[in-house]
Amino acid sequence: MALKFGTDGVRGVANVELTPELVLCLGRAAARVLGGSGRERAFLVGRDTRISGPLLQAALAAGLASEGFEVRDLGVVPTPAVAALSAADGLPAAMISASHNPFQDNGIKLFAAGGRKLSDETEDCLEAELAAIVAGPSGSRGQGSTGQGSTGQGSTGQGSTGQGVPTAAGIGRLCPDPSGVDRYELQLIRSLEDRRLGGLRVAVDCANGAAFATAPDVLRQAGADVVVVLGADPDGTNINGGCGSTEPGLLRDAVTRHRADVGLAFDGDADRVIAVDHTGALVDGDQLLALFAVDMRERGRLAEDTVVVTVMTNLGFRLAMQDRGIRVEVTQVGDRHVLEALDRHGWSLGGEQSGHVIFRDLATTGDGVLTGLVLLDLMARSGRLLADLTDTAMTRLPQVLRNVPVENRDGLDGAEAVWAEVAAVEAELKGQGRVLLRPSGTEPYIRVMVEAPTEAAAEEAATRLAAVVSRSLGSA
Repeated sequence: MALKFGTDGVRGVANVELTPELVLCLGRAAARVLGGSGRERAFLVGRDTRISGPLLQAALAAGLASEGFEVRDLGVVPTPAVAALSAADGLPAAMISASHNPFQDNGIKLFAAGGRKLSDETEDCLEAELAAIVAGPSGSRGQGSTGQGSTGQGSTGQGSTGQGVPTAAGIGRLCPDPSGVDRYELQLIRSLEDRRLGGLRVAVDCANGAAFATAPDVLRQAGADVVVVLGADPDGTNINGGCGSTEPGLLRDAVTRHRADVGLAFDGDADRVIAVDHTGALVDGDQLLALFAVDMRERGRLAEDTVVVTVMTNLGFRLAMQDRGIRVEVTQVGDRHVLEALDRHGWSLGGEQSGHVIFRDLATTGDGVLTGLVLLDLMARSGRLLADLTDTAMTRLPQVLRNVPVENRDGLDGAEAVWAEVAAVEAELKGQGRVLLRPSGTEPYIRVMVEAPTEAAAEEAATRLAAVVSRSLGSA
């Protein structure tokens, strides 16, 4: 079996699709392709709270160490902490997490030295190197290795030297790095530029995931009054289970019950956040981006008055930005594509409706805890409640999303009946809405999105399209 990179690393059912044997080989491939040519041959590794995390972390570390790399174990940390430390230390890194997926899944997110997500070209090199290692008699150098280490993002230059694997003192060490979390938290606090959060009453849902300790701690250090913490008792199987950014019902109830000013719900690896205002209403990534874009422009911090979003972003966001003279750049789904656009043009803000928000001047990737801090800081500076801020930020066009399970998500392009129905729906909308269909990059779903003038119209159209997709591509 070979691994394929999706929209954010590789994922699969732990110990079935993502086996320790395969992850060990991935560790070897990552060392060869991402390891760099500097004197410090080290790799940072973190994980979330899944029961399979230690198993896969041990396998990945073994693969890295077998290539002569010191493995610095960060323990349970948010994905953006791994990226931030990778940037600070100039080292490649890996996060073992399946983000918002259920606990039985797991994944590997890789970062090039400097905390950058991998380019398509680098992922291709990794896939080729991994395939060669898996196919070889023992996976050692010179036995099927592709030698494609040169990626522009750092290479060992040792992919096919034929010199054999390290032995004796050349074998890598596995070292705990308990200081990593403290360094990351200090970086977050410094992003506020010595401002305090003025005792804002905050409810937090950590999804029983990677931020279960970090998020409440940082918020308290910054001056927030954390009145309740949910999803902070991980047991290895309850990550994302009925909690967090994908299921914020408990947080909505807690906000109103404890009379909090705001609630923050993270996903399993805390690279994204969804907010809840004091009334219990959800505030998604589109609304957060609208608030941040306007605020940053007013303070002269929105580079070229441009914000980057994906095709899933609500049409109401684009109309609101147009009214304020803010340019909107649109990319494919996936925060990596948003990051690529930000870096290519030197822009400073971008994100996704799901709650990935990227402040490029502050981080190399989306960071849910950082986003929460920036939101609370905006509220403290303005002296306004989140509900008041979002009322003036944008008006959402009714949007309905359906995740349709299918047997063949790669067959969407050729599904003529599906596209005929899409054309029919678009004709009925008469330019007052839109339809978007795309295969999931990580799960066996076709994602159906419909925007329409009314919620009822959007629901009806999405139901029709979901039925056609299911009939045409098979129900998983």
